[in-house]
Amino acid sequence: QVRLVESGGGLVQAGGSLRLSCTASGTIFRLNMAWYRQAPGKQRELVADITAGDVTGYADSVKGRFTISRDGAKNLVYLQMNSLKPEDTAVYYCAAGIPPTMANNYWGQGTQVTVSS
Repeated sequence: QVRLVESGGGLVQAGGSLRLSCTASGTIFRLNMAWYRQAPGKQRELVADITAGDVTGYADSVKGRFTISRDGAKNLVYLQMNSLKPEDTAVYYCAAGIPPTMANNYWGQGTQVTVSS
């Protein structure tokens, strides 16, 4: 069973930066991984993803501000968030899938990101 553990959330002022980390354990496979977020009263949305082959994708709302990356051969993924805006406030979830499955099979517990204006 794949287990995902996130860290790095917190409170930051608008314009600031945070880096989220997600570690996956319980598998020998290189995973497709992603970050989703869910704001109060809104549906969960995909923020960024990275395939097992390190191809990345971003939601339009975060392009140019957020960067998803992987630590070498490990199933350790980061989300560097710069120029944060109050509308980025949400619970951020790490998700993963064993290829060819998309990164939405396994989920972390979520980490709160709050951006104050």
